[in-house]
Amino acid sequence: MATAPDPRTPRDTASTADTAATAPTASTAFNSALDVIRAVEPRVADAIGAEITDQRASLKLIASENYASPAVLLAMGNWLSDKYAEGTVGRRFYAGCRNVDTVEALAAEHARELFGADHAYVQPHSGIDANLVAFWSVLAQRVESPALERAGARHVNDLTEQDWEELRRALGDQRMLGMSLDAGGHLTHGFRPNISGKMFAQRSYGTDPATGLLDYDAVRAAAREFRPLILIAGYSAYPRKVNFRIMREIADEVGATLMVDMAHFAGLVAGKVFTGDFDPVPHANIVTTTTHKSLRGPRGGMVLCDEALAEHVDRGCPMVLGGPLPHVMAAKAVALAEARQPSFRTYARQVVDNAAALAEGLMRRGARLVTGGTDNHLALVDVTGYGLTGRQAEDALLDAGIVTNRNAVPRDPNGAWYTSGIRIGTPALTTRGLGTAEMDEVADLIHTTLTAAEPGTTAAGAPSRARYLLEPKIAEAVADRAADLLSGHPLYPGIDLA
Repeated sequence: MATAPDPRTPRDTASTADTAATAPTASTAFNSALDVIRAVEPRVADAIGAEITDQRASLKLIASENYASPAVLLAMGNWLSDKYAEGTVGRRFYAGCRNVDTVEALAAEHARELFGADHAYVQPHSGIDANLVAFWSVLAQRVESPALERAGARHVNDLTEQDWEELRRALGDQRMLGMSLDAGGHLTHGFRPNISGKMFAQRSYGTDPATGLLDYDAVRAAAREFRPLILIAGYSAYPRKVNFRIMREIADEVGATLMVDMAHFAGLVAGKVFTGDFDPVPHANIVTTTTHKSLRGPRGGMVLCDEALAEHVDRGCPMVLGGPLPHVMAAKAVALAEARQPSFRTYARQVVDNAAALAEGLMRRGARLVTGGTDNHLALVDVTGYGLTGRQAEDALLDAGIVTNRNAVPRDPNGAWYTSGIRIGTPALTTRGLGTAEMDEVADLIHTTLTAAEPGTTAAGAPSRARYLLEPKIAEAVADRAADLLSGHPLYPGIDLA
C-alpha cells in the first residue's frame, strides 16, 4: 500500500500546489502567536518552540500520541476559551453562547456521522472524564431512575432523606468487570488507585497464559460469577482486535451494560479498518474515547451512546463535569471533519500495516512480542529477553532518539513501575508519512539499541531495575540513523519557527 500523505501540512485535503501556497501563511500564524506569547513570558514561547524541535528530531513511537494538524492546533488558541457554557446546546446556564452552540453542535454532528452513533457528547476534557460521564450515566439509568420512579419523584432533590440515603448506598454498591492492567486494560476501568476503583466493586478478566490472547469463554465465566452492572471492553496495551459482538452477548446474558473504551483505537474505527464485529459502536450501549491518539485531534474526550442513554449522558455537566472548553470543542469539530475525509481511511489502514511491519521486523531479529504480533496500531515488546526492565529499555531508547513508554506485560514480575515491557505504536510515524519499508529500519534501530544496553547497578553495587549502561557512540549512531530516516518526512513542513 502506498504511504499515506503527511496531513500535518496546512490543509489535509490540499494538493501539492495548494500546500505550497498556504505554507507561508501557516508559518506566519504560528510565528505571530509565539511573538505575542514571548512579549509576556519568553520562557513559555521558548519551551513551545523547543517542543516542536524535539518532536521533529525524534522517532515518536508512543502509541497514545500523534500530531494534530495546524488547523486543529489553531482552533484551540482563540477567544472561545473565554466563554462559560455549562449545559448543552440550546440549554445553557449562561447567556451569550450561540457561537459555542455552533461549534459543539458541529463536533457532535461530525462524531455521529463518522462513527454511525445515535448520540455524541463532546464536552469531556479527557478520557477519564469521558469514562466518568459514562459510568454515572449508566448509574443514573440503571440505579437512580428506577429509584426515583419507585419513590414517585421526578428529581433527586424531591426524595426524602431516607430515600436519598438508600439511593446513595445503592449507587456506591455496584460492580464493574474489565480487563486487568497487566493484560492491557486501563487504570480507569475500576482499579483502586483511580476514582473508578473507589466507585465500584471491581474484578478483572485477563488473557490466556499461553497465547496472551483474550479468552472469551473466561470472560463469560467471570461475568456469570460476578454479575457486574457494567462490563468494560477496550484496552491501552492489548495488541489485538476485540470481538464486540461476543462481548455484547456476554453483557446481555448477565444483564450488564456494555461499555467500550476505544480511546486507543478510535482512529481505526473512524478509518473503517475495524468493522463488523470489531467496530464497537453498533454493539456497545455506550462508547468512550479520547480525541487525540489515533484520531489525531486535540487532547480531549468524547462519549457515544444509544438513545436510551442520551438524556443521561447530556447531564455530564453538572453530574461530573464543570464548564466545557469551547475552544477545544472547536478543535474537535475540525479534527472530526478531517477524519471524515477519504484520506483518513488511507491513513488508518497504513497505521495498521505499519504496526504489522514493525512487529514482524522486531520478531525477525529475535524480539519477543506479547501475543506474537499485532493486528492493531500497537505492539508490546517483552524486553526481559534483552536482559532489561521496561524502565531501562525506555531510557536507553530515549538516549538513542526513540521515544517509547514502558509498560507491564501479562503477569509482570517487575510490577507496574519498572515493568518488563515497552509499548510501541505507529500512529505518529504514519502521520509523518513513514511506510512499511521504513518500519523495518525502525525495528532495527530498536533492536540495535536494546541489544547494546546492559543493566546497571545501584550506588552500592547491587543490580538495579532502573539504571542501565549504553555506550554513547552507539546511542549517537542510532540517533544519526533515526535522523536520516526522518529527514525525508519533515514534520509540519509549512511551519518555520526560525
